[in-house]
Amino acid sequence: MGALTDRAAGLLAAHRWAAGPTLVSTVASGTAAATTLVIARGTGAAAFGHFTVVLSIALIVTVGMLTSLNSVMFQELPRAEPGARPALVTTALLATLVLGAAVFAAGLAAAPLLTAALGVDTRTLAFALALALSMTLNQLTESFLRGMKRFRLVARLKFAVAVVYLGAAACCLLVFGVRDAEPYLVALIGTNLAFALVSFAGFEVAPRSWSWALARSLYRHGAYVTAIAALTAVVFGVDVIFLNHWAPRADVGVYSVYNGFPKRLLGVVFTDGVGLVLLPTLATSDKPAVMRRIARLAPVVFAATAVFAFAASTVFFLLMGGEYPYSLGLMALSALGIGVHTVFNLQQVALTMDGVRGAKVLIGCLLAGTPLALACQAALIAWQGLAGGLVAFALSNLVLVAVVTAVSARLYRPALEVRG
Repeated sequence: MGALTDRAAGLLAAHRWAAGPTLVSTVASGTAAATTLVIARGTGAAAFGHFTVVLSIALIVTVGMLTSLNSVMFQELPRAEPGARPALVTTALLATLVLGAAVFAAGLAAAPLLTAALGVDTRTLAFALALALSMTLNQLTESFLRGMKRFRLVARLKFAVAVVYLGAAACCLLVFGVRDAEPYLVALIGTNLAFALVSFAGFEVAPRSWSWALARSLYRHGAYVTAIAALTAVVFGVDVIFLNHWAPRADVGVYSVYNGFPKRLLGVVFTDGVGLVLLPTLATSDKPAVMRRIARLAPVVFAATAVFAFAASTVFFLLMGGEYPYSLGLMALSALGIGVHTVFNLQQVALTMDGVRGAKVLIGCLLAGTPLALACQAALIAWQGLAGGLVAFALSNLVLVAVVTAVSARLYRPALEVRG
């Protein structure tokens, strides 16, 4: 453990230059998350439930539109020669625009089937598809800038967009008294597109450099990550759709505050904080040793994040108002689920950092555990609604953690033990 700590300290010292952009990005992400709470409090539980359903569908659709090209850009752009970068950017951007438009059109064409399956109307589906397309372009263009190490530009843009979104939400609530979810969805779509458009100042697009062969290569590269993203998007996104089907829409909004906000907050802390040191450390560490350390640290990680989620959410609920009733039992269930979810996220990142081998292991674990997790969610939510959803989230993560722990313990045994 000492070697891992020393390596992390060394990486932190080597990345002191990133402290400013990391801090600004963290503040920007925190501002965006706070805006969600402002919308939840101002619009009420039912309208926020509608907002959450649209966002949940959009997050699933984004996987198909983006196909992990953002992850590929993180890897390919830093090691590409400057002269080769316009071709990478152009090919990824044009391919994503075509695929995104095709998915959007196909989704609208299949609206009669999709609305029946998802339990929403056509207008809600259209908003979800539009939001997915805007999120796809936002994430892809951000990956271009990060891949070219334009971290300061990314941080400034994220902060500016977060402030604009917060200002737009506050104006809608305080000036116009808007209590419907759709204007806030329009504002979110608009700020995503604004980020994408302004980010063009940080990279070059050369239409003539488009390459079909390069597009095939990029999509092949991202196939494993896309499979992982698709499975995790379904297993951690369908709970909201189930709840929207079997419970009042107000319960969907309350569930999002109990479960969704703490989850997003921890994601902000990881992505813009410790991930800067942790990801490079995991990428260069001995994987069997890493998996053993994660198994030993799992109880500590679980306890720490559960306590953090419980304390943070208690504060948030005090600010939310009467439409979001605080329940000690529900909050405890939420904290347990967030704790187990953090352990699974740590396992997922560690396996992903092991390249193709780790990705195959993770995909196999997800394929094994997802059917049981989804059945658990459907049964518990249909039976107990909001409380059932919180229990199901915790159990779903527990199932996946158990599967990954069992498989990794077998496949990532030390070499001497395997030979013996």
